[in-house]
Amino acid sequence: MTVINPIEEAEALADKLSGLDLAGRLSFVAGLGGRVVFTTSLGIEDQVITAEIGTHRLPIDVVTLQTGRLFPETLALIDETESQYDIHITRYEPEQADIDAYAAKYGINGFYESVEARHACCGVRKLKPLARALAGATIWITGLRRGQSANRAETPFAEYDAERHLLKVNPLADWDIEKIKAFVADNGVPVNPMHARGYPSIGCEPCTRAIKPGEPERAGRWWWEQDEKRECGLHVAEEATAIAVQQ
Repeated sequence: MTVINPIEEAEALADKLSGLDLAGRLSFVAGLGGRVVFTTSLGIEDQVITAEIGTHRLPIDVVTLQTGRLFPETLALIDETESQYDIHITRYEPEQADIDAYAAKYGINGFYESVEARHACCGVRKLKPLARALAGATIWITGLRRGQSANRAETPFAEYDAERHLLKVNPLADWDIEKIKAFVADNGVPVNPMHARGYPSIGCEPCTRAIKPGEPERAGRWWWEQDEKRECGLHVAEEATAIAVQQ
């Protein structure tokens, strides 16, 4: 795919995707050429995308960031998903040298002590593996939805990621959680059993708790921090995260 003006290209793609259903969105993107990568955290929305990729045998690389601190239920779901859809989910893990350097500076659980330390941990366990996962990709597919948090309320169907120099596609941007759950029920999609235990958003085990009634979907992530827009840095350009990754 030849991109003359990547921002305009992303806007045109977003307009095109808005008129298609999920299968159509994924099929269209898969046909644009180049390496197309879907990063899954095995959350319920990501499972919907994986189900469509596997069911329609789409030429999209499915990858996950196996941080080393995921819940056992998440790890088990990777194997179950591969088996059900006859696909391979490539695991990208952090480098041991990076983990050791982090622990020497902050302590293995130092992310509880400061935002800087937490960003540094996400940098080591998520951002650096993500960079390897997206190497050579022209399009990055995510499971971002507008209803996940206030910080994601304006999520477009497609955007240009200037930091990574690729098109980022969010095919579930306009889906709400009820539509997600209905798709899962109607299509027998395997999901993390922790969702039924009050965990709508599931990340690393030390950094995820169940949410309380009335809380936003992502309130259980890095709950000890006060910033309501807190993210790991995968989907926002944060100076602190950028510094952490360079260390």
